[in-house]
Amino acid sequence: MLKKIWLHFKLITKHKWIVFKLCARVGLIWRGLVHDLSKYSPTEFIESAKYYVGYKSPIQVARKERQYSLAWLHHKGRNKHHEEYWYDFNAPVKAPVIPYKYTVEMLCDNLAAGMVYKGKDFKQEYPLDYWRNVKNKDVFHPKMIAFFEDVYEEISKKGIDAVLKKEILKGKYKKYCE
Repeated sequence: MLKKIWLHFKLITKHKWIVFKLCARVGLIWRGLVHDLSKYSPTEFIESAKYYVGYKSPIQVARKERQYSLAWLHHKGRNKHHEEYWYDFNAPVKAPVIPYKYTVEMLCDNLAAGMVYKGKDFKQEYPLDYWRNVKNKDVFHPKMIAFFEDVYEEISKKGIDAVLKKEILKGKYKKYCE
């Protein structure tokens, strides 16, 4: 178990570091600094270390074994860069347009997760392929779907370095979400 604890700590810290670098690149330094701090809390860390496998999220492993993940329930309720944080079953608009800073943090989070879990096999097409297989798009506002589709398509053609720029993302967000 000590080895899993150490490996999980390294994994989430590496992920957090990549998110920070991506967020800093687009001017969201604070979002990058505070990103996923709840992963170090006992509720999230203990379960995630227990279900650590290294090549996919321990949340997926916990869900498969237990039908739910306490770490995920804790995480999504405290981190505004997750679409589930914003979803309200009882609101007139169940999936609102998420504010820019959290939308871009979500983008950086998704890119970093792909980089961490795919490692050397990460290709610029991966984020678009992953996005197209997301099954819960109903928790996104249609404007958000259009934003992510456009960003991931452009990344698949031009690469992260060409697209992950403050002016490009602000322009796309304005085009689709405002």
